[in-house]
Amino acid sequence: MFMRNKIPALFLSALLSLSLLLTGCGQSASTSQGGKEVYKIGAVFDISGPSSSLGIPERDTAKMVVEEINNNGGINGHPIKLIIMDSKSNETEAALAAKKLVNEGVAAIIGSSTSGTTMAMVDIIQNNQIPLISCAASIRITEPVEKRQWVFKVAQSDSFVAANIIDYLKAHNLSKVALATANNAYGDSGREEFEKAAANSGITIVAREKFEANDTVMTSQLTNIKQVNPDAVIAWAIPPAASSFTKNYRELNLSMPLIHSSGVGNQTYIELAGDAANGTVFPVGRLLVAEQLPDSDLQKAVTVEYANLYEGKFGPRSTFGGHAWDAVKIIAQALEKVGPDPAKVRDEIENTSFTGVTAVFNFSPQDHSGLTKDCLVMVEVKDGKWQLVK
Repeated sequence: MFMRNKIPALFLSALLSLSLLLTGCGQSASTSQGGKEVYKIGAVFDISGPSSSLGIPERDTAKMVVEEINNNGGINGHPIKLIIMDSKSNETEAALAAKKLVNEGVAAIIGSSTSGTTMAMVDIIQNNQIPLISCAASIRITEPVEKRQWVFKVAQSDSFVAANIIDYLKAHNLSKVALATANNAYGDSGREEFEKAAANSGITIVAREKFEANDTVMTSQLTNIKQVNPDAVIAWAIPPAASSFTKNYRELNLSMPLIHSSGVGNQTYIELAGDAANGTVFPVGRLLVAEQLPDSDLQKAVTVEYANLYEGKFGPRSTFGGHAWDAVKIIAQALEKVGPDPAKVRDEIENTSFTGVTAVFNFSPQDHSGLTKDCLVMVEVKDGKWQLVK
């Protein structure tokens, strides 16, 4: 008798626990917590794999911002549920992650960390009409706008990076350059944009070299560059390849200036390159040199705020983490105004002005990056630290 009564009781208890667990895990955007609808935001970052130095600070930042919003009562009382997925620095994984987030019923998606993983998501975003804010740089992510109506980005376009490098070259009378790029979407887009900018500015590219994103030895490419004796060398990659390129550069005793793209804008570049990083120059957002900005700079307050919050929790700041800060804040601002309907969120983002960590954004139906060339400053690595070039 005892056993017959106990078994149903245990069964009912387990069933109730399972029901509660499934309710918590499968909560839709229309499910309420405490009487308020939960707003879902999806995120795809390169948390593991070769691009993890970008994805980890983006993940940490996104979680930090959402936690802050929820601790302050959510968005008009609505809590945010942030669903983060790891693309593993792989384009196929990024596409699968995007599909899963669409099925979760998110109001918007952030990501991915690199141009390649973002581009793998674009068709899925367009077909399912969910707004995406990318944290990657390639101009191809948002252009042509008529084929990217649902896609935005917060990283500075490689066209602006190229334009700032050209300005630096001209200011220092460096007219003959070698261009070395990673053999991936980021490197290919950067090479194309730099070639366009150089053709219109009197800068001559005397050598073109490529290397793989996982390469650690680039001595053959650098030997070819050394033989043509350019005035400067432009490298377009992210760590770890960018750091390896810099180390190989110093080992071969190349003496001309080494100028990187904005892809080296995090502490990982310096940690992996070591002393070889000293003297390298690159255009990047203002975050790395936030305290060195004049008080009149519109971004100083927000960049210093983010730097202090991030470093208090996770360690050295990363320009890529700043991209995630801006993306979450922009989506939250849209949700506050129009609620979680993806179409309304898209329309609101398209007409948003926002002063962020990355830049001052002014999105429009014609421009889904919302930036101009002055969104970047030139930074030099000196004694293992970032120094604003004035």
